[in-house]
Amino acid sequence: MSVQEKEVIVPGALTLGQLRRLADMPSLQAALDPSCRAAVGASAGLVQRATAGDEPVYGVNTGFGKLATTRIAREDLALLQLKLLRSHAVGVGEPLPARVVRLILLLKAASLARGFSGVREEVVDGLLALHNRDVLPVIPAQGSVGASGDLAPLAHMSLPLIGEGEAFHKGVRMPAAQALERAGLRPLQLGAKEGLALINGTQVSTALALDALLATDRLFEAAVVAGSLTLDAARGSDGPFDPRIHAVRGQPGQIDCAAAYRALMVGSEIRRSHLNGDDRVQDPYCLRCQPQVMGACLDQMRYAAQVLVREANAVTDNPLVFAGESAAMVSGGNFHAEPVALAADALAVVIAEIGAIAERRVAMLVDTVVSRLPPFLTPDPGLNSGFMIVHVTAAALASENKSYAHPASVDSLPTSANQEDHVSMATFAARRLQPMLANTAHIVAIELLAAAQGIEFLRPLTSAAALEGVMRLVRSVSPAMMADRSLAHDIEAMRHLVASGDIGRATDSRIPELQALRLA
Repeated sequence: MSVQEKEVIVPGALTLGQLRRLADMPSLQAALDPSCRAAVGASAGLVQRATAGDEPVYGVNTGFGKLATTRIAREDLALLQLKLLRSHAVGVGEPLPARVVRLILLLKAASLARGFSGVREEVVDGLLALHNRDVLPVIPAQGSVGASGDLAPLAHMSLPLIGEGEAFHKGVRMPAAQALERAGLRPLQLGAKEGLALINGTQVSTALALDALLATDRLFEAAVVAGSLTLDAARGSDGPFDPRIHAVRGQPGQIDCAAAYRALMVGSEIRRSHLNGDDRVQDPYCLRCQPQVMGACLDQMRYAAQVLVREANAVTDNPLVFAGESAAMVSGGNFHAEPVALAADALAVVIAEIGAIAERRVAMLVDTVVSRLPPFLTPDPGLNSGFMIVHVTAAALASENKSYAHPASVDSLPTSANQEDHVSMATFAARRLQPMLANTAHIVAIELLAAAQGIEFLRPLTSAAALEGVMRLVRSVSPAMMADRSLAHDIEAMRHLVASGDIGRATDSRIPELQALRLA
């Protein structure tokens, strides 16, 4: 797509496919559907009328959090919003990745454009201008508990709108005022409630979780392919993928995964070679139960996708502004990110389980008693260690993921002098998914190398056409290892192929059963 092409955003109707395109294509511009502007103007007008009245309205003419009972003088209302951003921009840690920051800007703009936040059109347009002009706020990764919104990180997101803080422009970190000038943008003057609307909300935790979800989608597909290749290398049976088995259980993810495994195995000479005369009655669980384990993971991924797409379209600041005949500004708790936290925790378990069963398949391949392949997948064991320590690396990574998978949502520390006494920890719940994804991508990469090595010992027999495509891709970055060498670079090259989605594409993108596993 050219730089001039745009993705039109309809507030409240974002799709996962749209979010994937916007995350994956930095040059893709975003534009609001014009139909949203009337609602934005109406809610902003209601806030302006509230500022002229004498009634206390939280965040408009009062302090924040525990200071909500403190009234603010009318002449200080704009200063109140400015001080809010400055005082809340106290995040620490490394900056969030550019792709996540782009999502944050888009989600915040789309939420405010629903017309329930009381901000002017200029604020929404300003967020989109940062995205479209490649002015990406420097947002420290740590400092949010996922309730009262992602306050600290969203404050860092908001400062560049007013010419403060820092931003990356064309990849270079600089003062935000300088970035705005280079991009041809002017700083905004915030009005009543606008600072609060900007920092109140779940957009950081949601963007982090969505980014991880999209990566998990690619990882999951690669793991299904790797498991199929391992099945053939171990001369396993495809009988456990019989559709009748899965139909009588009725779990949709399991049914879909079994269909994908069957499709990937079609035409394998290796499978035909041992249809008769094999004295093994049943394969190990890591082969036989792949549809059950991976299918359950797929169901959890689909659940998480539903929750996160809903949250991407949600209005999560406070108070909310309802214009119209029964005009009102109502305080509530939509900023509490518990839905995101629970979805992120579900994804953490999914990522850990994908890695756990893949590690078991690697362990099976190097065990000559179970796999009936040469010990540690080397033709000259003893002098060569083969894949012995490669498996140890996979085991170490799978073990790390067990600690990461502990649910973040069960933790809570009261904040704001106990006014905010139960928080979600959603931001950490989502942020910790990235190291888990890296660990599991390495495990799946190791499995692909090990399975490909196993296939070499079965030549000249060929695997299924889809899996031979994967073999060619593996061999393009890693020759067969018939004598010991360091596989560190091979593992890293394979990890890149796993994370990029190239493993699925190598099978044949026209396999509908494999496509059915993709979330978007």
